[in-house]
Amino acid sequence: MGRNLYILSGTLMLFALVAFGLSFSNVAQQPGSPGDASLWRTMGFGFVVVSLIIALAGMLSSLLEQAERRAEEARRKRRQG
Repeated sequence: MGRNLYILSGTLMLFALVAFGLSFSNVAQQPGSPGDASLWRTMGFGFVVVSLIIALAGMLSSLLEQAERRAEEARRKRRQG
C-alpha cells in the first residue's frame, strides 16, 4: 500500500508544479483565463500540502509493514528453536 501512496503523492506534486508554473506564466494573467494567478498559487500550495501528508502516510505505512514482517520472522524463529 505504501507504493500506491507514493505514486499518489508524486502525481499530486506534479499537479502542484503545473499549478505553480501556470501562476507565473502569462496564461493566468490574461482576461478570460481560468482563474487569476493567486488562485493557481493557492491550488499549487494545497496540492503540495496534501502531497506531503500522503507521502508521510506512505512512509508510515512502509515502516509499519516492515516492523510487522520483522516481528513475524522473530516469532517464527522462536517457534523453531
